[in-house]
Amino acid sequence: MATVTATRPTATVQGPAAHRIWGTTRIALGLIFLWAFFDKLLALGFATGRAEDGSIDFLGPAAWINGGSPTYGFLTYATKGPFAEFFQGLAGQAWVDWVFMLGLLGIGVTLTFGIAVRLGAYAGVVLLMLMWLAVLPPTYNPLLDDHIIYSLVLLGLAAVNAGDSLGFGKRWASLPIVERYPILR
Repeated sequence: MATVTATRPTATVQGPAAHRIWGTTRIALGLIFLWAFFDKLLALGFATGRAEDGSIDFLGPAAWINGGSPTYGFLTYATKGPFAEFFQGLAGQAWVDWVFMLGLLGIGVTLTFGIAVRLGAYAGVVLLMLMWLAVLPPTYNPLLDDHIIYSLVLLGLAAVNAGDSLGFGKRWASLPIVERYPILR
């Protein structure tokens, strides 16, 4: 009796479509972090600067550049669970605002342009996990929420060198310092 072996097409994370998907995902996540940075910096009216009546006070007092705190609202009103008191104690502190904003900017730039993606992705995981701890338990699931999913995607981006596709990752990787310290890849 003859054996017939059927072959099926298989997807690979190394094909051109996979590279484009990872590259596009990296850019999209980078733009999410950059938007959060600019919205908090300038009070553009999405998470920052929108009044209860729906009006937007662009560049108003909620803007970080005008003295508003980008962390106060979240850390004061959104935190809950076993770590709430700890996070509420950090609300509005200048050093927390600076670390948070520089983190948003750095993560956004690395992901958007595909440079230092590993470093940016790992920093993003740290930021997202801190935010996850601040809102435990999540609203719709006892353990999982968008912070966990984004963190897993960021780890995937770091693992597949997603900066090489649709970004400056290959050029960045050829720099001597990056060759010497792969975490900068």
